[in-house]
Amino acid sequence: MKLRHRAALGLHIAAAIALFNFAAPAAAAEAEATDVHSLDAVVVTGTREAEKKSETAATIDTIDGEEVRRAKAAHPSQIMSRVPGVWVSVTGGEGHTTSIRHPLTTAPVYLYLEDGIPVRSTGFFNHNALYEVNMPQSGGIEVSKGPGTALYGSDAIGGVVNVLTRPAPEKLEGEGSLEFGSFGWRRLLLSGGNGWESGGVRGDLNLTHTNGWRDATAYDRQSATVRVDEAVGATGMLKIVATGSKIDQKTAGTSTLSVADYYLHPTKSYTPISLRKVNAFRLSAAYDREEGNSLFSLTPYYRNDSMDLLANWSLGYDPTIYNTQNQSYGIMAKYRMDFDALRTRLILGVDADRSPGGRTENSILTTNVGAGVTRQYVAYSNGARIYDYKVTYRGVSPYLHGEFSPSERVRITAGLRYDSMGYDYSNNLGTAPITVATSVGNKTYAHAGSRKVDYRHLSPKIGFTWQAADSLNLFAAYNHAFRTPSEGQVFRPAATTAALAATVASSALHLKPVKVDSYEVGLRGDALGLGYELSLYRMTKRDDVVSYRDPLTLATTVTNAGRTDHRGMEIGIKAPLADTLRLDLAYSHAIHRYQNWNVVVGGVNRNLSGKEMESAPRRVANARLLWKPTLLAGGDLSLEAMQIGGYWLDQANTQQYSGHTLVNLGANLPVAGDLALFANVRNLTDRRYADSAALSAGTPVLAPGNPRTFFAGLNYGM
Repeated sequence: MKLRHRAALGLHIAAAIALFNFAAPAAAAEAEATDVHSLDAVVVTGTREAEKKSETAATIDTIDGEEVRRAKAAHPSQIMSRVPGVWVSVTGGEGHTTSIRHPLTTAPVYLYLEDGIPVRSTGFFNHNALYEVNMPQSGGIEVSKGPGTALYGSDAIGGVVNVLTRPAPEKLEGEGSLEFGSFGWRRLLLSGGNGWESGGVRGDLNLTHTNGWRDATAYDRQSATVRVDEAVGATGMLKIVATGSKIDQKTAGTSTLSVADYYLHPTKSYTPISLRKVNAFRLSAAYDREEGNSLFSLTPYYRNDSMDLLANWSLGYDPTIYNTQNQSYGIMAKYRMDFDALRTRLILGVDADRSPGGRTENSILTTNVGAGVTRQYVAYSNGARIYDYKVTYRGVSPYLHGEFSPSERVRITAGLRYDSMGYDYSNNLGTAPITVATSVGNKTYAHAGSRKVDYRHLSPKIGFTWQAADSLNLFAAYNHAFRTPSEGQVFRPAATTAALAATVASSALHLKPVKVDSYEVGLRGDALGLGYELSLYRMTKRDDVVSYRDPLTLATTVTNAGRTDHRGMEIGIKAPLADTLRLDLAYSHAIHRYQNWNVVVGGVNRNLSGKEMESAPRRVANARLLWKPTLLAGGDLSLEAMQIGGYWLDQANTQQYSGHTLVNLGANLPVAGDLALFANVRNLTDRRYADSAALSAGTPVLAPGNPRTFFAGLNYGM
């Protein structure tokens, strides 16, 4: 069965506009050249300090702070979709799953940072990490695609997303916006601060509420950020950042529906009992001292995270409610030396992290009505305790990064990182090597006795950039990366029988780290004022930790899958069409395959080698027209088309979702002075589409995306 939607025309229109641009007079194009010149950009994610993008052997896309704040995005997907090759899907509230050079996934293959510091510890990954960061009030976003540099370790496989805080102002200032929208949407954003001779302070506040457009999808969030910048002596700078977020949401936004209900009753939820409550706090103090040709940097940090979760997606085969929590005590230190000879730069550094945490989990007894994929879970009560353990992640990672220029136009970079990490695990439910706990429904839970699990890995990187002409830059890179299994993958196995549960629990302790080899080439530059960037990549993952979900029993087996292959092309274009009109295009085409995967389930061998990975559209695209008419004096109007191509619903490639295209409108209209009106219309054509789709017991199920949605408000200051 293939789910058909109406034909998508948005990108064909965008392509026609792009062809028109190539024929446009050069004078009109040059008027906006400084806005689209990709070679003059400065990025910080590569080496944790400012460097020219033209000397960075990686694909790093930036969204500046002004663009973030003008977008007034109600969800991370609404701003991240502007980056070529990035698909962020909505899971309810500001929850999300992400696809960057990978299928859409909840797996820990992305590293989310705030000012260069991981938002969460390795092992305690949260695929919703961006809702723990105050993105709408950020100072910008950088997306480094593919494995991270030598300065980043586990999890930096598919990409690194670095959200930057705003610096303190030099003088007293304040700004704010109040907005309302469909389905009870309300949001208040306040920001302000003051400066003094040697520094300043800024505070941000984000208060958000929505009733949700589907049943049981209400969402509340309170976030605050305080940043202090202070000069220390003649050569030192201290940046202190404290951020906190409290999130309370019903997670039924990811609740899938049968095809009939998807079209006829899309507001319905089969899982109104699901919930997610998150508390996140981070504190860091970054000290930099630059003297002559050297820089010393020291950043201690503290994190405290907790989450209560009753997951809707596992109610049919693994109904539980649990709490995970961890604290982190870490430090990031580096010393950079610059030499005149060949413009050589050396960076020596070490990252250390100790994050004690744990999990308590109970089975739940559900009250449900109906059957099959339309079964509704209307109430629950706590059942037996199935997991209760403490686990501490620990890691020490020294690294070396070097750069030099054998000629004026060539820059060579190389790096090496050694990660020594692991878990100290203490089981409160049993001391036996493997304990088989209570069976609930068709699940049997098993767990290991207290122990240590260690991982060690060496990750080399090398790349070069070549300034072939003043307006053309080429780069190539090889990166090796890895990620350790998460604490849940190692210490929370389950199966359908007691014997199988014991086997799975034992094998989980021996899961290997995922290892990735990535090759990438690209070019970037400008022509006639048109800024562009093109990259080609191929990643091969060995020992990929994947979950095989039996299409009939829904039983899930976590295993090292042999090899998976990921290859694709990404294109970003910023094209001025006239003095006041610009077209931004983001396009990617990728293929993700199980290259070598045989999994044994219930004594039956299932060979998935050569199959395309599920939830992996080949095509992801975004086209955005931005018009800044002279009459609006600082205002703008935008028209955007977003397209997600078709993808397989299952690992065996038997059924497909055909994809969709959405059209959005936006406006920022000045009123008087620093006061402005803004408005956004999402899904202008009111199209029925799926945020995610899969197979359940051989039947297609879909999580419907938002219908036509309106947002409007007042903004003061910018």
